[in-house]
Amino acid sequence: MPRAHQFGSADRPVTINDIAAACGVAASTVSRALNNPGRVNPATRERIEAAARELRYVPNSQARALSSGRTGAIAVLVSDVTNPFYFGVLRGTQQQLKAAGYAQLLIDTEDSGELEAELLHKMRRSLDGAILAASRLPDKALAKLAEEIPLVTINRNVRGVPSTIIDTPAGIHQAAEHLISLGHRRIAYVSGPERSWPNEARWRAAQDVAARHRLTFTRVGPFPSGRGSGPAAADALLNTGVTACIVFNDLLAIGILQRLRERRVRVPEELSVVGCDDIFGADFCHPPLTTLTAPIEQAGRVAVSMLLSRLDRTTAPTARQSVMLPVHLTVRGSTGPILSS
Repeated sequence: MPRAHQFGSADRPVTINDIAAACGVAASTVSRALNNPGRVNPATRERIEAAARELRYVPNSQARALSSGRTGAIAVLVSDVTNPFYFGVLRGTQQQLKAAGYAQLLIDTEDSGELEAELLHKMRRSLDGAILAASRLPDKALAKLAEEIPLVTINRNVRGVPSTIIDTPAGIHQAAEHLISLGHRRIAYVSGPERSWPNEARWRAAQDVAARHRLTFTRVGPFPSGRGSGPAAADALLNTGVTACIVFNDLLAIGILQRLRERRVRVPEELSVVGCDDIFGADFCHPPLTTLTAPIEQAGRVAVSMLLSRLDRTTAPTARQSVMLPVHLTVRGSTGPILSS
């Protein structure tokens, strides 16, 4: 059999034509042997595979996509790659995709629905599907996109689009009941980004609690979801006269705690703070943050399972369009009883 250096070079990689010449078969036979091995007799297939190994043949993913209709790549889109919330999501998606033989392509949409749509359309031919975590696209645009590319959303609920939802609205009820049990009656919800679907769902949950218990629930914000927004959010909170707050996410809550410490506001004696997500570091801040613990990694795994089910042409489409994952309140040092005046 010819040596690898007789075919291809640094400028011209080995192709299926080189393998065909080495084996004395047609290039179409090589293509079938490598992409659809069941269509080639075993002896010929083994000879072709041996030649491909010896020649150090590297498949062209775009050419394979043309012949098989698959690229072996799944895009995972996040709104802010620096947000620790997405670390867990990405661990979950990566583990599940790797086990299924897919490559994960990470895309940071920079909190922009427009960039999200632009990048997906640009990369459409290079992907088998996509997972959108906390999409910023309007409902109609997201539904239209789901007709063009197989996708699953995380923390976004749009009719006709498969989704994995972390049930933080139910967690808001838990957090509010916790604060009420400690004597708090004036509570604030510190709002995250305006175009965030989970943010609006959490605020509606807060309003439900307020109506049921006949208490005051003030909305403060919106604020960007990063820690850098903490000082402005903390200052706004102190102007409301509330004794407790539930914050859109842990990053923002940690920024609030830092600002309160700078202003010598005692937590939880003067203001109780609850975060959301239980990201890495939530229990390291001062005081440790009471927060809603979410199954973030599981959300990534479930989203991949739902997407792979849609891509599997050998099985009937799953009837399950939405999976709801529960959260629970983890009580730490940032919440406590209201001080009597």
